[in-house]
Amino acid sequence: MGGLVIVVVLALVFGVDPMQLLGGLSQQGGVAVPQQQAPSAVPGEGAGCERSDLHRFSCTVLADTEDTWNTIFQQSGQNYPEPTLVFYAGLGQSGCGAAQSATGPFYCPADRKIYIDTSFFDQLEQQLGAGGDFAQAYVIAHEVGHHVQTVTGLSEQLRREQARVGKTQANALQVRMELQADCYAGLWARSNQQHLEAGDIEEALTAANAIGDDRLQRQSQGYVVPDSFTHGTSAQRMNWFKRGYETGDPNQCDTFAAREL
Repeated sequence: MGGLVIVVVLALVFGVDPMQLLGGLSQQGGVAVPQQQAPSAVPGEGAGCERSDLHRFSCTVLADTEDTWNTIFQQSGQNYPEPTLVFYAGLGQSGCGAAQSATGPFYCPADRKIYIDTSFFDQLEQQLGAGGDFAQAYVIAHEVGHHVQTVTGLSEQLRREQARVGKTQANALQVRMELQADCYAGLWARSNQQHLEAGDIEEALTAANAIGDDRLQRQSQGYVVPDSFTHGTSAQRMNWFKRGYETGDPNQCDTFAAREL
């Protein structure tokens, strides 16, 4: 049972749908559950940010990502529509359906909000010993990467293409989507080098290695099914985070143009 918990927690924190790994149903498209506590929407600062150090840190990270992406968008003469950060406890409601603590942090393209039940970070640290500020920041920066994909129209294009092709091809497209978000997280890390501490980047690479589809599937079921990958292998996730961090260039994060991942 302990091994199962570890796989689920790792999958949820870093954007892998554990139900895909464990053979159940995805939350997407599921029936919304009653709301236990109303989510508190936070555009970066304000209501919700002062609840705890973790809330304040999450808002600070979001604000840092806004600085990064505002600068990048301005360089091409565009405005960056900033996402909203939503804190909730236990159960909440998003534009994509129910928000549950078991889901972990996620981005909802329907309402362009990032949802976080911060108690999940406590579970991550207590159950896996995987605490640390940068692990939390990496999660938020990855979800912001999905926001960038949404506001640029890439996400919508991908969904249309996925609806047109078969399951294996749709999964392959999703892998490229997730790896690009990892690259964007690395790009954000580079733009905030002044805030990083020794070992932060190594911690991110270790985390990326731990949550590749191949490793998670091997842990959960003893074998891997490459056609079912939706987020990329450990090596791929590390490589694309490194590419974003080493280049600082969003053009280098074009996973869709890459011949090899």
